[in-house]
Amino acid sequence: MITSDFFLNLGWGFLSPVFAIFILEKISNTGPVHAAEIAGLSALFYWIPKSLFEIPVAIYLDKNKGEKDDFWAMIVGFFILAAVPIGYLFSTVPWHIYLFQVIYALGMSMALPSWMAIFTRHIDKGKEAFEWGMESSAIGMGAGIAGGLSGILVALLGFNALFIFVSAFTLLSIVIMLFIRKHIFSRDGHFVIFSGQKPIVEP
Repeated sequence: MITSDFFLNLGWGFLSPVFAIFILEKISNTGPVHAAEIAGLSALFYWIPKSLFEIPVAIYLDKNKGEKDDFWAMIVGFFILAAVPIGYLFSTVPWHIYLFQVIYALGMSMALPSWMAIFTRHIDKGKEAFEWGMESSAIGMGAGIAGGLSGILVALLGFNALFIFVSAFTLLSIVIMLFIRKHIFSRDGHFVIFSGQKPIVEP
């Protein structure tokens, strides 16, 4: 899960430092002041919907026993995230950006609570600080590496390539997450180990 989150943040880390420049060059038609306004509103169209969507999603996930619902909510959320950069790629006016920010918020509101729930349940007893520290370090490493390279990538290949990179790393994080299917819990709370075609259920 930490490796998956590393690649997710590596991908989105490419976008964060240059997103305002993208808006200035590709979306705004009246200069930097208008671009700053769009960038500010794009943050609003992400954070407010995310804050509103996240709690109902978390309540729904908590009401269902087992982790299958958490796992698939996370995967669906990641797929939504992977689609957002492609949406940016075809955006030409401010409302396109706002729309994809809301979609981004929906994806994160599904992916984040479910990811954190699964990670928290499976954390090793006595290593809580270390494993959350590993997660935080992975996020920082991914975002830091990508942030340092994002400007170079845009200069060499342009924004279209940047958005494809973000989407590709998000898809890679999904592939990695699929390897933890054997560690999810059944609806009755028993641990499910997948062995071939038939699952073995243990208390």
